[in-house]
Amino acid sequence: MKTLKRLLLLGLVVTLVSCEKIIMPKSKPDDPVTVFEELWKNIDRGYSFFEFKNVNWDSVYSVYRPQVFDGMTDQQLFDVCAEMLDELRDGHVNLRAGFATSYYHDFYLDHPANFNRELLEREYWEDPQITGPLTHTVIDSVGYIYYGSFAANFSDEQLDAVIERFNNVPDLKGLILDVRNNGGGNPANSYRLYRRIADERTLLYLTKYKDGPAHNDFTDWQDNHIEPNDKPKLPEKIVVLTNRKCYSACNFFVAGCKAFDNITIIGDTTGGGGGSPVGYELPNGWSVNFSGSITELPDGLIIEHGVPPHKVVMLDPNDEANDVDTILEEALAEFQ
Repeated sequence: MKTLKRLLLLGLVVTLVSCEKIIMPKSKPDDPVTVFEELWKNIDRGYSFFEFKNVNWDSVYSVYRPQVFDGMTDQQLFDVCAEMLDELRDGHVNLRAGFATSYYHDFYLDHPANFNRELLEREYWEDPQITGPLTHTVIDSVGYIYYGSFAANFSDEQLDAVIERFNNVPDLKGLILDVRNNGGGNPANSYRLYRRIADERTLLYLTKYKDGPAHNDFTDWQDNHIEPNDKPKLPEKIVVLTNRKCYSACNFFVAGCKAFDNITIIGDTTGGGGGSPVGYELPNGWSVNFSGSITELPDGLIIEHGVPPHKVVMLDPNDEANDVDTILEEALAEFQ
């Protein structure tokens, strides 16, 4: 009887092992050619801006595929793949390996900085307070907030504290919200700010998402609204300061600011980044991110290349040499 049980148990183990061999998928080869082909194919099926940027992805393949060969080093393969991805001219496209990360940053390199934090700290940030990631002060009876990264979260309670400070300023004229050099992060922080601005349901922008392998396979346009809440509001009149390093979630935030009549945007066109990034892991363990959606303003402007301000103002080098922030001064003049 014991022998029979042992035989049955052995048969069960053999069966399970055999089934595992049948059921478990074989891992994909991770040779250079396979990795390159997988990368190109997934971008081809999932990237959202081929038509908008007039990129012929098949032609890109014909240029870079001949540069890939068996036996090439990981670094050589990485360099070829990164150079190919740069053809998309998209800061949301990046390739990550254990030894390197590639990303496109030419969207701001050929533009003036329009931001000098040391100048602000020395000449304008008198008695600054820091609440979470928000640096705030009052300049000439105008509230001022500097928010340097949407990746730095803040709570409603922290925002309440900042608003309470401004509410205690006699004859406060309004608010300057400075998001220059804000490279993006968590879009939820944008909505936390919008809810302190909106007094009614407001359409911010529209988005469509890739939903098929063809370059023009998208969902229908979907509205993105903001609903107001009953928490304390930011000052009614607001000026938002921008430059080319306002990217990704910051670009979306500035785009949404266009929906409010009480907001004036001053500075340079934002850096862009108007597609929600999606990710994919390649057979060799590298990962790639790329834009998988398109967002446009209600007037039809696709925000991938940035959002233009209401008033274009650059930081004048002569002003900067004399400790004057041209953009901030223009914003202060809005409240005179």
